[in-house]
Amino acid sequence: MEITNIRESRNIIEDVVIGSIADELGIDPGDILVSINDVPVRDVIDYRYLISDELLDIVIEKKDGELWEFEIEKDFNEDIGIIFTNPLIDKAKTCQNKCMFCFIDQLPPNMRDTLYFKDDDSRLSFLQGNFITMTNMNEDDIQRIIDYKLSPINVSVHTTNPELRIKMLRNKKAGTIFDTLKRFHEAGLEMNCQIVLVPGVNDGLELKRTISDLSSLYPSINSVAVVPVGITKYRDGLDSLEIYDRESASKLIEQIDEMQHEYLESHGTRFVFASDEFYCVSGKELPEHDFYEDFPQYENGVGLLRSFSYELVEALGGITVTQSDKRLLIATGKLASSFMKSMSEMIKDKISGLKIDVIPIKNNFFGETITVSGLITGGDLVDQVKGSEAYDAIFIPKSMMKRDENIFLDNMTFGQANDLLMNRLRLVPVDGKEFLESIMKEVRS
Repeated sequence: MEITNIRESRNIIEDVVIGSIADELGIDPGDILVSINDVPVRDVIDYRYLISDELLDIVIEKKDGELWEFEIEKDFNEDIGIIFTNPLIDKAKTCQNKCMFCFIDQLPPNMRDTLYFKDDDSRLSFLQGNFITMTNMNEDDIQRIIDYKLSPINVSVHTTNPELRIKMLRNKKAGTIFDTLKRFHEAGLEMNCQIVLVPGVNDGLELKRTISDLSSLYPSINSVAVVPVGITKYRDGLDSLEIYDRESASKLIEQIDEMQHEYLESHGTRFVFASDEFYCVSGKELPEHDFYEDFPQYENGVGLLRSFSYELVEALGGITVTQSDKRLLIATGKLASSFMKSMSEMIKDKISGLKIDVIPIKNNFFGETITVSGLITGGDLVDQVKGSEAYDAIFIPKSMMKRDENIFLDNMTFGQANDLLMNRLRLVPVDGKEFLESIMKEVRS
């Protein structure tokens, strides 16, 4: 194979795992992976597929431009210990849609640039679980997923009605989604799907049609999550959309409940699940823990609250402290405030004298129609918990932070907010057991 200098390549190695095959071979940070078994590595998908073989012929370009070639014998699927500067080993593909419900189009100006980036990359679906619309995939992309047997793949479907999907996504390529899903089904790939539901657009009979179509591809399609559209106050020039209220959310849950009974009998699974947000808006009681089966759409907000309460109840059995005079405050989004009040009551029932209050933070930054905790900004939090000096600590969910660093959506850092609140801010995971551990740490201090 003829190899030219590829110093401009994106296959730059950032780190090497100590004790790994790459470490033993003398591969260093700053080196570049050129090829595996004479095949150039275009991105992480190529890398993951090629690296699975037991016999590898790897070419590395050293920082001085010298090419080193290694013959490696290893176990099937064993990694060699290379960490790339860019996890994708390529540029992320941007979304080509103009969805009528796109949340990024509803962001206010002057936020950090990364928040305005719309990714729609099948490789991120495979690596990180991101949901993709697949409208920017060409035939080669689709065939590569099939050939490499990449799964699970998380797909934003919204509707299987071709004309309606084109209208909702404003992309003429959007109407072929079900044909692609059928190809993945025939190839034996695993998929999870989501539907962002817009009142009067893809609900009702359209939702029934979509779920029916997707259920025909079970078990390749393992589950479907139905989540409500999110509407901010920044919609100038965008479609006029409705949001779910108590009545419409209740009707939606009843419709899905009917379908779940049907699929539980025919498929052995409920298959389609409404997100927790619908239950909170409707005021209906959350289903029991077993209802969510193996929680296939947990990251999509399906069963997260029930899982939290289940974990908390189990952890409460191990409490030994029975009395405290501490005063604690839980700050959360309006949507989860009633739920967190019920959780705090369970804790207070176990610890005499402990005071826990819950404050729902109104979202002034995005608008009051946004009620989830994950979109609360540092500014709104600080403004609305001022005057809380009587409390020993203020607890907020980690979901308020950016995924990989402690910073709010308005660029206020956790440290800045904590300073303004006299170092009483406590960041806790959305996990019942860990939440209780954080509470108990404060109680014992």
